[in-house]
Amino acid sequence: MTTSTTPDLLAELVDAAREQTERRRSTVPMAALERQITSAPPTRDLAAALRAPGLGVIAELKPRSPLAGPLTDRYRPAELARSYTAGGAAALSVLAHEAGFGGRPEDLATVRAATELPVLRKDFIVDEYQVAEARALGADAVLLVIAALDPARYAELLRYAETLELSVLVEVHSAEEAEVALAAGARIVGVNHRNLRDFSIDLGLTGRLRPRIGAGRVLVAESGVRTPADATRLRADGADAVLVGETLMRSPDPEATVRALAAA
Repeated sequence: MTTSTTPDLLAELVDAAREQTERRRSTVPMAALERQITSAPPTRDLAAALRAPGLGVIAELKPRSPLAGPLTDRYRPAELARSYTAGGAAALSVLAHEAGFGGRPEDLATVRAATELPVLRKDFIVDEYQVAEARALGADAVLLVIAALDPARYAELLRYAETLELSVLVEVHSAEEAEVALAAGARIVGVNHRNLRDFSIDLGLTGRLRPRIGAGRVLVAESGVRTPADATRLRADGADAVLVGETLMRSPDPEATVRALAAA
């Protein structure tokens, strides 16, 4: 499926995630995933990793972006994971969405084997199958995007992830979405500075939403973080961590770039 830079991009990405899920379910049924989960290792605590002193960096691995196109001509997940870990990342985010980002769920297992850090499945999750698949492949956490789910469905997926001992990063882009996230009990909230409908970036959103999210929850600032100065600003605005993708994927020295962001 080809994505486009139109206001329907979010809907296209969600539709592609559904198609991917059905295709994979037809090959590996849910019962098989559940058997794999019984022998999966314990999950690593994402919230604890992000609460460590200083600004946490969730370093992202993705071959391409539906907006920016290819980000690298040499995608080596294990190698990147080791570089990010050496640079002082707090956790790793792995794109598992095939059509829009060129990722694969199998990359979760590759990255898990290359690091001791918590590993997040970054995707448009709409089905319990994706959550179970993440756990079976070694992920420690999953992303739920409020804009892609109605409140009842979001709450169901959050609860299901928790039964599998997965951490959940809940992504919001407005005060209204933050209220939905918190009402169901979100403990780690990601503020996406990018509007997925017009693609604008608003780095000030983290500071405006921090009071609503509350000091007791972990806040992750997402999208548009390009420099240590951006990271410093977001830390001052109350972010516990930043999630950084394109900047790292384009960096000639991702280890050094992670280190500079983490020192902000």
